[in-house]
Amino acid sequence: MSATRKLFFSLWPDSRQRDRLRDVISPATRLIDGRAVPRGNWHITLLYLGDFPETAIPGLLRKTSEIHVEPFRTRLDRVEFWPRPRIACLVPTSIPTELARLHQLLQNILDDAGFTLETNQFRPHMTVCRQARPFETQRLAQPATPEWTHFELMESIERRGERVYIPLKQQLLE
Repeated sequence: MSATRKLFFSLWPDSRQRDRLRDVISPATRLIDGRAVPRGNWHITLLYLGDFPETAIPGLLRKTSEIHVEPFRTRLDRVEFWPRPRIACLVPTSIPTELARLHQLLQNILDDAGFTLETNQFRPHMTVCRQARPFETQRLAQPATPEWTHFELMESIERRGERVYIPLKQQLLE
């Protein structure tokens, strides 16, 4: 049996973006009964791959490196409770065309490579609390509008009982 790694594609904020997101996320999470997601794990999931064969990662990185991302913004203007995973997340009212296109390009690359993923409706979001208690969707007084120019292939690992997300390119350079 070959080794696998738990992977996903995401929009991964840099430190400047995280500072701006903090100004929106901190007030929102104070109102939510749940466990706040650490600042270092904030991201918008593009596509969840799950347990992915380690031997296929270099080819996937090569293929996805050919994708050019036109700069775009997401307007995260609501906080919602999602009951099944029991999370609170920031969501956009509408999905930018560039974001939907990027998601589809990644899906096509995986389809062409023969990797079948669960095909759920694409619902971009940034999880801000886990183990959240139900609440009504709220509009944010101050929306977050990060600009994106690239995406990352991420690995989800467990460290000291906590989930940590690491950009794979960063891991390969270490």
